[in-house]
Amino acid sequence: MVREPRRGRERLIVREPGEIEPSGAEMSDGTGAAVAPQEPQEQRPPALGVAGGQGDRAGFRLAAFGAVLIVVLFAGYGLGRLNAGGTASAPPQPAHTGDSMPGMVMDENQPHTHGEPAASDTPAAGGVAVGGLSLSSGGLTLVPSSTDFVAGQPNRLEYRVTGAGGASVTTYAVVHDKPMHLIVVRRDLTGFQHLHPAMAPDGTWGIDLTLAAPGIYRMIADFTAVVGGKQSALTLGGDLTVAGNYAPAALPAPGRQTTADGFTVSYEGTPTTSSSQPLLISVNGPDGKAAALEPYLGAYGHLVVLRQGDLAYVHVHPEEQLADGKPKFWIALPSTGTYRMFFDFQVGGKVHTATWTALAE
Repeated sequence: MVREPRRGRERLIVREPGEIEPSGAEMSDGTGAAVAPQEPQEQRPPALGVAGGQGDRAGFRLAAFGAVLIVVLFAGYGLGRLNAGGTASAPPQPAHTGDSMPGMVMDENQPHTHGEPAASDTPAAGGVAVGGLSLSSGGLTLVPSSTDFVAGQPNRLEYRVTGAGGASVTTYAVVHDKPMHLIVVRRDLTGFQHLHPAMAPDGTWGIDLTLAAPGIYRMIADFTAVVGGKQSALTLGGDLTVAGNYAPAALPAPGRQTTADGFTVSYEGTPTTSSSQPLLISVNGPDGKAAALEPYLGAYGHLVVLRQGDLAYVHVHPEEQLADGKPKFWIALPSTGTYRMFFDFQVGGKVHTATWTALAE
């Protein structure tokens, strides 16, 4: 074994016993560059207890083994980090990742169903999500410009949906043909209206609204906002006030059949809190024959269910195809109690609304 000085460092050369150092030959420094031979240096005796060059070769092999072991350990640690908690998977993608210009709405090929729980909805004891109980949810807030109205006169209702820092949301997904569905109903569950305001470029929604009688009304905004490329399906609610003497009306008795503009409308099925149950709705015209239902807002009817007391909101849509000429809904209610059901349907280009009182079992 010979130590050579090399660029400020000693170079260690290991030779077999009896091997003669080459004379005048070039040696590689490991980078492919030639290194001029150096003058022979004084040979040093092997370490105590190690014979000749064998101890150096053994030490070299031991060091190499240690280096390989360290690499293996670090590689195993990295794999363990990747596989912690199970097999690594791709991160979830948002429902929409494209950029949208402010003041525009986006059409969705697969719109959400209002009856399905959204991340921001409030699950009831039975696991059914309800909406419309709060002005704020999911980081967004419903901000009406005015909440005072005059009975029997057209009033302008304007409101915004704001996010972080109070900025107005200006991009919404189109769900069931509209970017915004607005429900207005008095606290005694009378005066129901299903409206579709228009949005100004600055994100202000507006519509002319007539509230027939004094009382406290609930406005329920049902929409899917697009913020930061992510969709957020929300149902926010707030109160509107109509000054005057409020005389609450008693709810009609529960029943399965009602009339609406000359149509007889009835349903089969029993809403429960334990599981989703089918609800089949029949619509017959004044002649007693089944009415020719037309698609309205992308479906053969819309069903809004409101709970008496707090007006907890459940919006359900039917299956895509009629069942024996009838819309078929699947519905579960959040709790036992009394509900008012509002069914919108279209015949001959005109929209009608049938209502029932129902008891959840």
